[in-house]
Amino acid sequence: MSTVDESYLVGLIGDGITASLSPPMHEREAREHGLLYLYRPIDVAALGFEGQQAQEEAARLLDYGRRLGFNAFNITHPFKQTIMEHLDEVDEDARNLGAVNTVVFRNGRSVGHNTDYSGYITGLKSTLAEPDLGSVVQIGAGGAGSAVAYALLRAGARTLTLIDLDVERSAARAADLQAQFPGQTVVARPHAELPECLAAATGLAHCTPVGMHTHPGLPVEPAWLRPELWVSDVVYLPVETELVRAARALGCSVVDGGTMAVGQALDAFALITGREADPARVRGHFLELVAEKQTRRPT
Repeated sequence: MSTVDESYLVGLIGDGITASLSPPMHEREAREHGLLYLYRPIDVAALGFEGQQAQEEAARLLDYGRRLGFNAFNITHPFKQTIMEHLDEVDEDARNLGAVNTVVFRNGRSVGHNTDYSGYITGLKSTLAEPDLGSVVQIGAGGAGSAVAYALLRAGARTLTLIDLDVERSAARAADLQAQFPGQTVVARPHAELPECLAAATGLAHCTPVGMHTHPGLPVEPAWLRPELWVSDVVYLPVETELVRAARALGCSVVDGGTMAVGQALDAFALITGREADPARVRGHFLELVAEKQTRRPT
């Protein structure tokens, strides 16, 4: 039996996150390593805070956590950007993204990281050994889309086309990324040009809520897909979205949304503990948790 040399106290700060899958994912994997690991969600909405009060409370919770001996916090909506000003250090990728989702306390200092983007890369490359990143079309340039776009460019995408119903948002994001990756091509295109863009693409990254239980449907017409195209989705409730099913039926290589969720957890676990989580084991547990959540869902 493993001996516990160190205990870990970890939290998740966010709004509306009491049902998050992160705590059970981290805790079970830690047990497999013989670690004593307690991970608790801290929901500012449940504490009665909203708006600017919630932002201030998130910063206080971070400071309390440091003083109370927490090892780390995961940070989620709506604090990924605003929490940065309260940290002692932010790594380069998180700074470039303008968002932090993991804060680790070491030697009395708070260090911010972003495992949203790295988790996407981890998930993509664990599913597709050599994805063709020659010309990728991405639908959605919001929160998740920002991390995915950065991830694709960090992974080597030669051309990235951003398409969003909010044309100003996609244009601004494209300009920002183009400045960060001058040797690659980042462009924004109107939604009406999606079929044309997909016809010349090697990959499609979907980053909108379409396909979730609460937003059913397809973000593209199946006729716009073809077998040579790889397709990734960030939606994981359900894991088998309509897009995933349609793309798979057409013979596309498919990366479901669970891969990013698992990749994010793998990378955060490594940052917090210094140990490498087992990808297959974490993926299996994640799928169990999703199945349980779907079973409990009201009809």
